[in-house]
Amino acid sequence: MRIAAFVICAALGLLGRPHASGPAVLFIGNSFTYGAGSPVQTWRADAVTDLNHEGIGGVPALFKSFTKQAGLDYDVSLETHPGVGLDYHLQSRRDVLASRPWDVVVMHGQSTLDFDKPGDPAKLVATAREMAELLTSRNPKVEIHLTATWSRADQTYVAGGRWFGEPIAAMARDVRAAYDKAAATSPAIKSVIPVGEAWTRAIDTGVADANPYDGLTPGQIDLWAKDHYHASTEGYYLEALMVFGDLTGRDPRSLGGAECSAFELGVPPATVTKLQQVAFDQLSAARTVTPAPRGSARPTAPARCVP
Repeated sequence: MRIAAFVICAALGLLGRPHASGPAVLFIGNSFTYGAGSPVQTWRADAVTDLNHEGIGGVPALFKSFTKQAGLDYDVSLETHPGVGLDYHLQSRRDVLASRPWDVVVMHGQSTLDFDKPGDPAKLVATAREMAELLTSRNPKVEIHLTATWSRADQTYVAGGRWFGEPIAAMARDVRAAYDKAAATSPAIKSVIPVGEAWTRAIDTGVADANPYDGLTPGQIDLWAKDHYHASTEGYYLEALMVFGDLTGRDPRSLGGAECSAFELGVPPATVTKLQQVAFDQLSAARTVTPAPRGSARPTAPARCVP
């Protein structure tokens, strides 16, 4: 009887164990990661772990939602601080970043590459290498992905901006080149996610407006927030789609126009479909994703996300 009781208790104990988490993903960044200037910042913050305990959801929460809808299981955390590059995280949050071995890390630096020397990639390159060394010291197999961010309208259309007078694509192009240099510093860095180039593609294809300072073109969306610096909800949504596609290899279009995160954030299905197509086209150009099979099951009516 004692043996039978032990077996029963053991079985109950196994059933009572929490579900094992999937790969541990960490986002390291600034306001471009946590969704400043939009409702994305605090959206579903309870779905991710904010290591700074500031109630942030941001792009990490969108990524978590996309993966959940795709039937994937990721344990998502974030460590963010406004207006900083990777040097800040290394100097001030090193212990937090090294608190556990991460499987996947998504990270980016300051939007102009260097506050003191806008457009100069040297600091990004050096700090990306140092960050990779820190992360691999905890997990030699960690996979790091760099996010090459977007062209800032305020740096392009306003006198005094580093890219003033140049085409809107110029800043994103220069930022991408800098991240390519950073990626070459460590074999742990597996990709550069071309978020900025996806923004440029959205502009070039007429999905998004090129210049928020001269008014919004009818039928187009504004990827920037009101400060023409940070992203709008749609801009962060496109960023999250790019991260989702790059990390998982899944076609962003497989989420469907009725994708639940967009519904909760007030993004219309028609806009969702356009942004998913932009993300797919940009990722497909780099052979990062495989097209979803025709007829793949997708939600047909917008609804709230399942808790």
